[in-house]
Amino acid sequence: MPDTRDIRSYLEQLVEAGARAAVAAGDLPDVAIPGASLERPKDTANGDFASTLPLRLARAAMKPPIEVAGAIAKHIPADATIEPPAVAPPGFINFRLSTAFVQAQVEHVIRVGPSFADIALGKGKKAQVEFVSANPTGPLHVGNGRGAAIGDALASALGAAGYTVEREYYVNDAGTQTDFFAETLYARYQQLLGRDVEIPKDGYPGDYMIDLARMVKDEAGDRFLLPVGEPMPPALGTLGIDLMVRNIRATLERFGVRYDHWYSEKSLYDPEGPYEKALAILREKGMLVEREGALWFTSSELGEDKDNVVVRSDGRPTYYASDIAYHWDKFARRGFDLVIDVWGADHHGHVSRLKTATGAVGGDPNALHVLLYQLVFLNRGGEAVKIAKRSGEFVKLDELIDDVGADAARFFFLLRSPGAQMDFDLDLAKKQSSDNPVFYVQYAHARLCSILERAAEQGLTPEGGDVAKLTHPSELGLIREMMRLTDVIEVVATSLEPQQLPHYAMSLANAFHAFNDAFKQANDSSLKVITEDVEMSRARLRLVQAARISLARVLDLMGMTAPEKM
Repeated sequence: MPDTRDIRSYLEQLVEAGARAAVAAGDLPDVAIPGASLERPKDTANGDFASTLPLRLARAAMKPPIEVAGAIAKHIPADATIEPPAVAPPGFINFRLSTAFVQAQVEHVIRVGPSFADIALGKGKKAQVEFVSANPTGPLHVGNGRGAAIGDALASALGAAGYTVEREYYVNDAGTQTDFFAETLYARYQQLLGRDVEIPKDGYPGDYMIDLARMVKDEAGDRFLLPVGEPMPPALGTLGIDLMVRNIRATLERFGVRYDHWYSEKSLYDPEGPYEKALAILREKGMLVEREGALWFTSSELGEDKDNVVVRSDGRPTYYASDIAYHWDKFARRGFDLVIDVWGADHHGHVSRLKTATGAVGGDPNALHVLLYQLVFLNRGGEAVKIAKRSGEFVKLDELIDDVGADAARFFFLLRSPGAQMDFDLDLAKKQSSDNPVFYVQYAHARLCSILERAAEQGLTPEGGDVAKLTHPSELGLIREMMRLTDVIEVVATSLEPQQLPHYAMSLANAFHAFNDAFKQANDSSLKVITEDVEMSRARLRLVQAARISLARVLDLMGMTAPEKM
């Protein structure tokens, strides 16, 4: 018998078998049978799954869709996983899973444990998710936090969907902004050592640069202080970047994010490195031309609106050149089958030309997905404050974690579609009530743990519980909601919609609260999880155990903790 992971494909095979049998019996003309992909009805009253195959076959069969549906349904083999299929206008075949099959999924959840809902969609293919990758020129702000939550949740969902996933942070330790950062740091460093100097016009005015300069002074003393008029020592900038990366890494670890690889932009320019390799490919293909003293990639020949500079007239590579080299490295050298870049929405204009260049240097532009996320606005006294890193006035991600906690921040960052602007309600995120979705979901997990603990104190465990006793609508409803997690993982992995996770978590928590509250509120004492009927209690404890596993799984996918007490 199939389980939650493959029930959809199993039912699709039954529908296709029914269609072929209908053709063989003469109830349908001899037509090609396309794949019978199933979907979940919006209204659960219509069943657990629905097939639209009759709607797609109607024209070829020259019959009304409702007649095609009836012909197919009549020939769908009887199966223990489903009740007899029902035909509904204008031509759906609706399926309701049998009670026995639904009950059996409790045992499946308990058996697979923390890996519940894993699917084999990715078949072990290599996937890379590169996210945050903020310039190491300042602490992470709350906008970076949204990118961190999105990227980490996507990576987790891809892992659950059967991909071999690597998380990567691209360290921008080369380029113009790095130079401005180093010059600002040197100015602050000189000020601490008594010199009257100004920070550069294009520098970073935030107070954090003073703190960073103090760290350099504490670590190196006056070793970097050169005579007035001499160029800034390069080693100072390198140390500053290293210290800032150390700060960024610590913040992300507080946020629950750990990377498999920190990739240095400088390494692109190693001898025989990605930069030289990528430009050599473009040069061999005749896609580089010199114009106005600069080197241009003739991207207009590949459908772009214009050509783009890859090497400036001063010989320095552009950010575009760096990205071309970096993505050549992802596809050609490291062999990723799927690459996801999580970027701020201000990079929108860069997406198309990056895909074009990736294809030009031998990568697969169709395997490159750029997920753009909008800005975050904090709700403070009814006012939204835009996060602006270079202004020196921004709210650090560390401050948000201190204020509302990493779990609440991650949940709220994931709650809305990445493409939607986000207003972060700080007061709601800290509220200890069901109005706060974070509290609502985590409290459900704590209640599940509490029930199991209370049962253990009375000498009851879920072991040996007979799931066939689970027939109450709230029991079966909770199991059905647990089963949906496989669909959610598939949607997140294929559509890159991480917001599906928190919404599903709320739905699952709601199904549990409905189950538990229905029993608590019932006058009939038999309608409780722990009753005088030991066998009934064990069966319901079995369901509670499975629900705890399911809820912990979705919390883990979001990078959140699953508290046992609240």
